[in-house]
Amino acid sequence: MESRVLSRAGTLSSLPHLRKPPREAVSSASLVAVKAVGSVADGGNLIWGRQLRPELCSPVLKREAVLLRPCLAAASSPAEGSDSAGEAKVAPAGFFDKYPALVTGFFFFTWYFLNVIFNILNKKIYNYFPYPYFVSVIHLFVGVAYCLVSWAVGLPKRAPIDSNLLKLLIPVAVCHALGHVTSNVSFAAVAVSFTHTIKALEPFFNAAASQFILGQSIPITLWLSLAPVVIGVSMASLTELSFNWVGFISAMISNISFTYRSIYSKKAMTDMDSTNIYAYISIIALIVCIPPAVILEGPTLLKNGFNDAIAKVGLVKFVSDLFWVGMFYHLYNQVATNTLERVAPLTHAVGNVLKRVFVIGFSIIVFGNKISTQTGIGTAIAIAGVALYSFIKARMEEEKRQAKAA
Repeated sequence: MESRVLSRAGTLSSLPHLRKPPREAVSSASLVAVKAVGSVADGGNLIWGRQLRPELCSPVLKREAVLLRPCLAAASSPAEGSDSAGEAKVAPAGFFDKYPALVTGFFFFTWYFLNVIFNILNKKIYNYFPYPYFVSVIHLFVGVAYCLVSWAVGLPKRAPIDSNLLKLLIPVAVCHALGHVTSNVSFAAVAVSFTHTIKALEPFFNAAASQFILGQSIPITLWLSLAPVVIGVSMASLTELSFNWVGFISAMISNISFTYRSIYSKKAMTDMDSTNIYAYISIIALIVCIPPAVILEGPTLLKNGFNDAIAKVGLVKFVSDLFWVGMFYHLYNQVATNTLERVAPLTHAVGNVLKRVFVIGFSIIVFGNKISTQTGIGTAIAIAGVALYSFIKARMEEEKRQAKAA
């Protein structure tokens, strides 16, 4: 009888999953878990290239990370008596883990591709349907419909929203709506390349707002890097063949609107994921954009706007163009967010500059826009200035992040 009891006790003690992991393993695994949560939090979620989520430092997340990580570590440790003589069995790495650079490159390619296609299709629509307020509503409407369908199937799961968060997001969405509409007014009035050249001034407005509105000290090197941007845009504007004041002023208002969007975004920091944040902002922006479209363009659209467009390209093409331009608008914004979450600030800065170069270059090729030599040189100087500014600012942000980590 005694031998049977001892035999069973020995059997139970030989089961690896019932034995307690070493105390050192638990403590080290807990430390790794907390560091992992911190590293994810430092990255945050980027909306339009800006930080919108704060650090995920809630006690619940930390407690779950500390409690769960040792179990994972113990499970991944080699079991006693295994055939591998104590070697850990490592699960085979998937494609995403083996080739992270290729995956990131694919995200960048998709972002650029969708952005270029959107700008080209958007301008083609304005060539036969010059109603930017209505088209802006379509952009947001298709995106909102896409978000609602995604929520319905649970990809992603809809995050709940309360009145406090709604109050924080409304100013962001209003600035987003104003910037989006004025960008489209500019696209409809002048060449796509010229609008993007004017929008290269956005870093200048961001720096000015940070210095004079938020009270942040901007280094002189950052101000000096913006000088080529201002000079280049001025050179391009003086000799731009498609120049008109509506397109120029609308692009400038768009820059100011997106600058204030950045300011309000910092006040609206939330733990909600970027996909849900962008969905809620799109819904609010859609509501904001409908009244101006109805008031300013509604009577003309009902009288001859729709009929003229259908007579030029046909009903099927007209409807399909509006649908696809809205889909490309939403997808390129969403992919841009997902792409920027995967990379460091410097890579993000370079990616934004290259995107603008791609859009300007492809728009000139597709539409055959004739530009003067001075316009070309001015555009190149402006883009170079944006690249220099982005590089300096990204280095500053990286130094701040390293200082906080230390």
